[in-house]
Amino acid sequence: METINGYVEHIVFQNSENGYTVMNLIVEDEGVTCVGMCKGLTQGETIEAMGDYMEHPVYGSQFKISSYKTVAPKDSVSMERYLASGAVKGVGAALAARIVKKFGDDTFRIIEEEPERLAEIKGISERKAREIAVQMEEKKDLREALVYLGQYGISNTLAVKIYDTYGMALYGIMKENPYQLAEDINGVGFKIADEIAAKIGIHTDSDYRIRSGVFYTLLRAVGEGHCYLPIDVLLRRSEELLNVSQEHIRPQIDNMVIEKKLVAKGECVYAASYYYAELSCAKMLNQLNIPLWDDFLPSQEMAVRKRLEMISKEQQMELDELQLQAVLESIRNGLFILSGGPGTGKTTTINMMIRYFEMEGLDIFLAAPTGRAAKRMTEATGFEARTIHRLLELNSALSDEDTRKVSFERNEENPLETDVIIIDEMSMVDISLFQALLKAVMPGTRLILVGDVDQLPSVGPGQVLGDLISSGCFPMVKLQKIFRQAVESDIVINAHRINRGEQIALDNKSRDFFFLERSDINVIYKHMIQLIQDKLPGYVGATPFDIQVLTPMRKGNLGCEVLNGILQRYLNPSGPEKREHLAGDTIYREGDKVMQIKNNYQLEWEVISKYGIPIDKGLGVFNGDMGRIVEINEGTSTLVVEYDEHRRVTYPFALLEELELSYAITIHKSQGSEYPAVIFPLLTGPRMLFNRNLLYTGITRAKNCVTILGSSDTVRGMIDNVSENRRYTSLSKRIEELSALSFT
Repeated sequence: METINGYVEHIVFQNSENGYTVMNLIVEDEGVTCVGMCKGLTQGETIEAMGDYMEHPVYGSQFKISSYKTVAPKDSVSMERYLASGAVKGVGAALAARIVKKFGDDTFRIIEEEPERLAEIKGISERKAREIAVQMEEKKDLREALVYLGQYGISNTLAVKIYDTYGMALYGIMKENPYQLAEDINGVGFKIADEIAAKIGIHTDSDYRIRSGVFYTLLRAVGEGHCYLPIDVLLRRSEELLNVSQEHIRPQIDNMVIEKKLVAKGECVYAASYYYAELSCAKMLNQLNIPLWDDFLPSQEMAVRKRLEMISKEQQMELDELQLQAVLESIRNGLFILSGGPGTGKTTTINMMIRYFEMEGLDIFLAAPTGRAAKRMTEATGFEARTIHRLLELNSALSDEDTRKVSFERNEENPLETDVIIIDEMSMVDISLFQALLKAVMPGTRLILVGDVDQLPSVGPGQVLGDLISSGCFPMVKLQKIFRQAVESDIVINAHRINRGEQIALDNKSRDFFFLERSDINVIYKHMIQLIQDKLPGYVGATPFDIQVLTPMRKGNLGCEVLNGILQRYLNPSGPEKREHLAGDTIYREGDKVMQIKNNYQLEWEVISKYGIPIDKGLGVFNGDMGRIVEINEGTSTLVVEYDEHRRVTYPFALLEELELSYAITIHKSQGSEYPAVIFPLLTGPRMLFNRNLLYTGITRAKNCVTILGSSDTVRGMIDNVSENRRYTSLSKRIEELSALSFT
């Protein structure tokens, strides 16, 4: 690590959102190109920067800044240079020269302590003198805040966020309760706040620390899919995190309940927002669950059946009695759930519903949780389907700091104006998105929820579809018959056998389901690459880019982190025509297959015509969206990814932590997607992860071909293993409580 001192002669590029800066720094009369996170830095400022020299393949020698602090100019030459740089609005080179000529080395003291004296200079009024002084004071406050926060190991980027949030109040907050940062500032969690508090000298048994730790424990559980924790689990996890006895923790939980930050129901403890999300969903579901045909008499049912029969003939769609019942229930009721595994005719049933409602002159909206799932729905129905986020019109007025408070234009005050809403892939919908959806649906609008309850639950908190079905309070049909076309697919047959706990044939007599017994990791790597490059593209009529490797794990030799490095090396090797960028331990290369790994409601996307003109644009890229890197630009420090439907998103390099290579992804991340061919490396892994539910979900992601590489004993063990990580959710209980009240 080296330290250099100099003044900022010219800022080449600065990202206004994250502060990533490329600049020319004059160090001992020589220019040095510097790059790093320097939000708030302006031309003319003098800085002391720490970092390392590095050799960029295109731009040559650069100094990569890891941290820096601004230094007040100490001589008249530096002061004039700073004032003339444009750092102070309204002061140019000529005026800066006059100010410094008048006051010399005393210039900054005069501006700070006697700003009215600036009016002695021709061209500066008293008002302008005050404006110059205010600007200098603001910059001085920020400089001092950065220095103060820097002594606690806080980066300049985070320090600017803290200063922007609290202003001069930050000093009191840092001394009294640095854990408040975790509540108020996006990107600051308990661990960062705890590190700061330890450096400041906050005691480990501080009330603030315990309360923040409890809240962090609950939010970490939300990240695992839970909506609450049993009190004994919360106490145990909090004790492990804080290294404080449960006797000290329990009173603080009680205090947080009194303050309504937490909700306790029996032995269950919720972060308040998740308790009220479940309760709110239960109430809105109860309001939507109304019969829309109060007098659905036999004669009317007969008339409806005849219309459906006519549509069936016209569209050449044959329905069995269970499918027909599903369509009738969707007509009768304001809320209806359709479930079923692969090949059971969910798509045909949805198509019949759509044609009937269309014949009745009703407006219909179709949606799914992800872009890929919406695209599949569009292809299967012939009607436009949107993501739920686009359906609800994600609010574009959010600031960067509001990303934890996502809002939509469509809500209870501005509901969706339609007669029928059909949501597919409901197993992927978490409690927060479901709450937002229900807010935008008026009673009297038909809401039809479709999904496979045996799939893995949502990545986000809750298990909405499972809870709706287990409550037993809503009209529902589960399709079970496997139709003739699907019977011809061993993917479908084996998926159903796995779901029933039956062993499957691994004899390679199938046309679309293959198993290759392999025990050597390197041999698995070799065959995986051969399958993707040579064997499968022609067999399934797809490109290597479309073939997906799915794995249960992130870590280990067959986890997606290791596999992505290997697959990138062979499927998208480096070359002079491909630009690349190193971020952390990952090389991003033009042509790479990548995935967004967190919801980002602020990222803008554009669809560009062949003439380079934007023809559509919007906000939001979501967890699980997959695309391809089409451009890397070191000059602007940006990377462009093209997602489904030709949506292009420009990422500043500082946001690359939200992207990861996706030649191989976890089965959890594959939910809602369908691929022409899927490859599973299955050798060994933790029992709680290698279960029937995971194998079933992965296999149902394949459209034309499944290939398993690994151990037959592991496959059989997964089929026998019914253990699943239990989710602590209570939506079904809230529904049952409200349903019982409505009958009393």
